[in-house]
Amino acid sequence: MTGRGGLVAALLVTGIAWGATSPLSKIAVSTGHGHFGLIFWQLVIGFVLLGGLTALRRRRVPLTAATLRFGLVIALIGTVMPNSASYIAVAHLPAGVMSILISTVPMLAFPIALWLGMDRFGLARLAGLLCGIAGVALIALPEASLPAGAAPWIALALVAPLLYAVEGNYVALNGTAGLDPIAALALASGIGAIVALPLALGSGQFIDPLAAWGAPERALVASSLLHALAYSLYVWIARQAGAVFAAQVSYIVTGSGVVWAMLILGERFPPTVWAALAVMMAGLALVQPRPRQAAGPAPAAAPAAPLPGLSGRGAE
Repeated sequence: MTGRGGLVAALLVTGIAWGATSPLSKIAVSTGHGHFGLIFWQLVIGFVLLGGLTALRRRRVPLTAATLRFGLVIALIGTVMPNSASYIAVAHLPAGVMSILISTVPMLAFPIALWLGMDRFGLARLAGLLCGIAGVALIALPEASLPAGAAPWIALALVAPLLYAVEGNYVALNGTAGLDPIAALALASGIGAIVALPLALGSGQFIDPLAAWGAPERALVASSLLHALAYSLYVWIARQAGAVFAAQVSYIVTGSGVVWAMLILGERFPPTVWAALAVMMAGLALVQPRPRQAAGPAPAAAPAAPLPGLSGRGAE
């Protein structure tokens, strides 16, 4: 499966699977489940799956001060905080719009990388950032036919890609404490679940897994499994074909997220939202890493990645 055709097929499967997590998250919040309860079970499912995969690969995960600190930081800025914002926002915004907004991750990562001295200024990438701003502006226009008073929810939805961009730059700057990406995500998921449990219990948002299951509960499980599986496949693609090739999954995640929202939820979008999607795609093309810039996986360029980076993007 390492030929060109196999890699393209794997990229398509990864992007399509990741794109489905956005409408599934919309279903998960449809009956009022709180974000902390959803995040806790998302992290538990991710930990079981990725932890099991790490064990099958016979990879050791040392619990040192460095790995625990790394896991805690990634759990907070890669899942607990951004997914809290996303789960709240997706209850008020169309899932397709959420998929478009999450594509701003690499555009937001660029100025952060410049500020940290990890990237160089380039007119093309600046144009990509401006495309991202223009895309958000198009979505926020009153003519976009979004729900009344959508502007605050759009701002809240942008908290997630901003934190994912911070996360990607953090990993690029500090590394993963010697862990491979799948083991790192498994550790972060486990630590994140420990952090999210008291938040879910204390806020009254804990979801009883023994209670009657409906579409929201099934959607949560499906979204969590799809993310963990897609992320594992993304790591494999990056190792086989490099970060530049793997980063192209961003286009598929965004586009398929919109299509899945139409198919699963029956969402339809006015011309301004389609224009925003086109502008965002152009922005992604301009900010993607070039071959000479990427010697290995580039977390800041990953979708959500989602998208990846090293976090759980269940609420994209």
